[in-house]
Amino acid sequence: MAGTKLDEIDRKILAELQADGRMTNVELAKRVGISAPPCLRRVRTLEEAGYIQGYHADVNPRELGFEVQVFAMVRLQSQAEADLSSFESRCRAWPLVRECHMLNGEIDFVLKCVAPDLSTFQNFLMGELTPAENVASVKTSLVIRCAKDEPGVPFDVLEERIARMG
Repeated sequence: MAGTKLDEIDRKILAELQADGRMTNVELAKRVGISAPPCLRRVRTLEEAGYIQGYHADVNPRELGFEVQVFAMVRLQSQAEADLSSFESRCRAWPLVRECHMLNGEIDFVLKCVAPDLSTFQNFLMGELTPAENVASVKTSLVIRCAKDEPGVPFDVLEERIARMG
């Protein structure tokens, strides 16, 4: 299990930074119970090892005028690796597509899209996504409301699993 490569302090650092990526190193060190210099070294090591991929502000899309959120389920005509990679590249280039996940089963990709209004999304859907090369079909679902949007991973579940294994 990948998480067991980290010691308890590393996991505490990750949990604290996941909850608040803006805290100072001094505050982080205090919360995890070590002094600041080794804490900073550990954070840098976690960054270099890829456990920490970046730091981001959690912005409110609606406050910024993005009133529409849509999940688009995309089925491709071909699932050859080159065609899958080509579609993923295209998704990375579309600003309205915020997430792109390849799935197994009937649907090849699910895309999380945002737009300022329905007509902007419809223009994207009809002008770019649906006619894109290799796209066989697109089914969309408009988000009415979000009941949960929790980034990251549940560290308490990881700690329970490690405790059971040890």
